[in-house]
Amino acid sequence: MLREDHRKVKDLFRQFEEAHDNATKKEIAQTALKELKVHTALEEELFYPAVRQEIDEEEKIDEALEEHHVAKLLIAELSRMKPSDGHFDAKFKVLAESVKHHIEEEEGQVIPEVEGELDGDGLGEKMAERKQALEGRMSGASSGRGGSRKSPRGGRGRSGKRRTGTKMKRR
Repeated sequence: MLREDHRKVKDLFRQFEEAHDNATKKEIAQTALKELKVHTALEEELFYPAVRQEIDEEEKIDEALEEHHVAKLLIAELSRMKPSDGHFDAKFKVLAESVKHHIEEEEGQVIPEVEGELDGDGLGEKMAERKQALEGRMSGASSGRGGSRKSPRGGRGRSGKRRTGTKMKRR
């Protein structure tokens, strides 16, 4: 499943490079960002914990998680941008290069090292179920069916003070 996801994302990166109009770039970028969000969640929640139990090289997993962190930062920034915004193309290309590097390391070092050690069927089944749930949740949120979301600050503003519902004029 991971290799299939990798191929899909690399193909989306290629399509983006070949696209010439902003509408096409937007569609490709949105699909790629969604795929990457789901994929990183699968790896972080299921794959890396299983790998960590099988290999002694904590550094490999820590580096992979840091690569995910960088990708998430770029994904968040790109999610708030339009293809017509300055630096959108450059930022997307940086994301693509970072992810391709991550894929090379994962497929060249991590996966071969644990392939015979992991319960591939059990892990694959868990990952398929989780992937379906994540994709469903993202589809619901993007189509407006995600319901209302409360502020993570529990009704508090940026200052941390509780909002009262009335606005005061600044003098």
